[in-house]
Formats: sequence, C-alpha cells, structure tokens
Amino acid sequence: MKTDSVSFNAIVPAPFGALGIRTQEGRVRELVYLPPSYEEKAADNEVAAQAAEQVGRYLADPDFRFDLPLFQAGTDFQRRVWGEISSIPRGSVKTYGQLAKLISSAPRAVGQACGANWFPLIIPCHRVTASGGLGGFSNQDDENGFHLSVKRWLLRHEGATASPWQQQSIWD
Repeated sequence: MKTDSVSFNAIVPAPFGALGIRTQEGRVRELVYLPPSYEEKAADNEVAAQAAEQVGRYLADPDFRFDLPLFQAGTDFQRRVWGEISSIPRGSVKTYGQLAKLISSAPRAVGQACGANWFPLIIPCHRVTASGGLGGFSNQDDENGFHLSVKRWLLRHEGATASPWQQQSIWD
C-alpha cells in the first residue's frame, strides 16, 4: 500500500525510505523523513526541484553542502541551537550536554530544539546524541523504530564511527 503524497511538493527516494519536501512562498518550508510506503513524487515548483536535486546530491555525497532558501522557522532559542548544530562537522557528533554548555542551556532544552528542526539534513540534528548512546531523533526514541534507523543510516553515511566521549560504537 502506497501512501498519499498530496501534502508534499516533492518526494525524494532515500536508502532509508524517502524525504518529503514542502515549500511555501518560494522557500523550503519543511523536510520530512518518510517511510518506504511513500512513492517518489516529481517536484511541482522550482524551489522543490532545487531541494530535491540537493537532497539527491547529499545522499550520493555526504560532503555536499546545501544552499537553499529556507522559510523562517523556530524560536530564537531553537535557531541558536540549530546554528550550533550546523557547525558540527560531517563525521562528528556532539552530545546534547555539550551543545547545552556552548549556549548556556540545559540538555533537555537542546533535545527539544533538535526535535523541532524543520530542516533535517540541512540542519544536521542527527549529529547530536545522548551522552550514553544514540539518543532520540525527530521527537522519537523507539530504539528499533524508523526514525532512529534513519539517524543510524545518516551517521554511517557521513562516516561517524565512534562517540569520542564513550570510546565505543554508536551502533550498539
């Protein structure tokens, strides 16, 4: 059974499922991780076409850097967290606690800002983990669920191998 794709301006297939793209007023409004039940959908506007092309380039090359017009989203605090997340290099991870110290906040608040990210991949919240393991992702924390499998795929795609604070695999 394939899921209806009407609410997206484009859907890009991905190794973990798909990415839905929503646009508004000539900007990317949201990227959404979608399970494999969604079929590919050609872009219905120029911004969606740009976003789809750039998502495809990232999926082929983790060093690709996005350059898309983004809709203004989030609170001032969330944008501050997202700015710090955007500075984490590919192949690296930081903990919620490490980010919290950088912005004089609390780990839980950083985690909530990560979960509220409208632009995953562009703002790579998958690079933020818990101090004791993988943590949650997209407001989900089911260890064997879809969203954490996406997080694992993205970290592997980017070459992250071990969490430096634990000296162990982040895949366990």
